[in-house]
Amino acid sequence: MPIMKVEFLGIDAKPYTFGYGELRDATDDFSPENKLGEGGFGPVYKGTLADGRVIAVKQLSVASHQGKSQFIAEIATISAVQHRNLVKLYGCCIDGVKRLLVYEHLENKSLDQALFGNNKLSLNWSTRFEICLGIARGLAYLHEESRIRIVHRDVKASNVLLDSDMNPKISDFGLAKLYDDKQTHMSTGVAGTVGYLAPEYAMRGHLTEKADVFGFGVVALEIISGRPNSDSSLEDDKIYLLEWAWNLHETNREIELVDEELSEFDENEVKRGISVALLCTQTSPTQRPSMSRVVAMLSGDVEANGDFSRPKYLTDWRFNDATTFKDALPTSGSNIVASKSNFMVSPSPNDVSRPMLNDLIGDGR
Repeated sequence: MPIMKVEFLGIDAKPYTFGYGELRDATDDFSPENKLGEGGFGPVYKGTLADGRVIAVKQLSVASHQGKSQFIAEIATISAVQHRNLVKLYGCCIDGVKRLLVYEHLENKSLDQALFGNNKLSLNWSTRFEICLGIARGLAYLHEESRIRIVHRDVKASNVLLDSDMNPKISDFGLAKLYDDKQTHMSTGVAGTVGYLAPEYAMRGHLTEKADVFGFGVVALEIISGRPNSDSSLEDDKIYLLEWAWNLHETNREIELVDEELSEFDENEVKRGISVALLCTQTSPTQRPSMSRVVAMLSGDVEANGDFSRPKYLTDWRFNDATTFKDALPTSGSNIVASKSNFMVSPSPNDVSRPMLNDLIGDGR
């Protein structure tokens, strides 16, 4: 019996497996010209299969501790999680130590490119609002509706892709499941990205679906403002998007946050979106709403209010110039020590260093 069929024994949903040569041909031998981008999990290439389907092939560069059968079982699980706001996984490929995933290709690339890339798209307010709602619905499905609960762990604008009709689709939503959470040094894509990291996750490695809610709040503000979560070229009070949003909220000037390229917008929807984002980025995870409640608030079915105030991470922590994140997920009880260029995991219980403000809300794209 062929090896791959043996590997499938006991797995209910059998993912489609592509041959490595098939994917190599589809991507013109993974030509740099076909490279769509590179995230923490590895490079992604555009390809065209023999049947004409256009695909995105992700080469997983993070070492997995799983064997073939475990890997395939996880892919089968992820493949079974389907929603209109999640990127569809077509299948996988295993060739020696190589691990590849094959996704549907989405024409309008990622949300961060659409919002503030060199060739950014002109997104009107209604499109932006629907993108916000779509992301919220996709996360609500992962957290509460799918048969397995999935915490994305890296919700950010570059992990939201846009189809030809500008519908948002969350990508990489199951990849964190493929890797060992006990590792203390993992890539940015596995551990999360500075600027979107919830404080309890960055400081203590405490991961729940509320970490995704935090990331969504940051993305929502980016969609409304048309700017990244950190921009050092701006005036001091505008560098950090979350801080600027709170300054405007406390002086009843929220509308100033709206992207100046938007000549028309629904003021009520904008205020609702900002209120939801500020709720989602509260310091305590218990103060953040569930994603299903976020959907209800954005839709206007539930009032977007609650007991929320300026988060302590905006007022208590010191500044420094660290804006990148190279080391990874802290083990339980570890402290994160900020340095000029990265976070370092420190196992010492006596080390009371805390992340600087811009380590948590700094440039995270």
